[in-house]
Amino acid sequence: MNDKLILIVEDEEDILELLEYTLQKEGYETIGFLSVNKSLEKVLEEEKIDLILMDRNLPGIDGTEFISKIKQKGYNYPVIYLTAKDKDEDILEGFKSHADDYITKPFKIQELLARVNAVIKRSSKDVDVLKVKDITYKASNKKFYIESEEIELTHLEHDLLLEFIKNRDILMTREHLLETVWEDSYDKKLKTVNVAIKRLKAKIDPDNSKEYIKSVRGEGYLFC
Repeated sequence: MNDKLILIVEDEEDILELLEYTLQKEGYETIGFLSVNKSLEKVLEEEKIDLILMDRNLPGIDGTEFISKIKQKGYNYPVIYLTAKDKDEDILEGFKSHADDYITKPFKIQELLARVNAVIKRSSKDVDVLKVKDITYKASNKKFYIESEEIELTHLEHDLLLEFIKNRDILMTREHLLETVWEDSYDKKLKTVNVAIKRLKAKIDPDNSKEYIKSVRGEGYLFC
């Protein structure tokens, strides 16, 4: 069992059900949609997606158009197009439109699984852009942005926020944060964590309206 989440957009219900069943049997979590809609966009904002399986022949839109739009917004999830568009020019267009792989219908389920596994394994090694809600992290310049505005952070605050984003919705104790963020620092005191998080919250959520970081009394902190 793994914790990888695959978003599937496929307008043929029987194929969508087959994909979800097969991938869940392999231990993946899945979220499926028959079309592009507001609920799908909300999932992109709220969930950490590890892979998008995208049909191209969708109601009212080509899947490549949707992927291009979300890439422009900063979402950098790996993409596999799963489509009946099998001409050479279609495949070339798919790879020009951010495809990490391109599978044509009809497909062999074992081949699909092998390609899914390969893309997830490859992409998990080096993620250049992380996006959670309206916070974006770009590994290329090691900077954070909120709605395209750069957040000025100290080195410690940078490492602390990155640790939170990488572990979204996971309760982290102060001891864990001291070990992973402070590492070899001499200033390893539990109250140091409290002060650093207070400073970080003041920079990313000065009016406390977004509540990115929640304190769990006696336990630690959650980034959600």
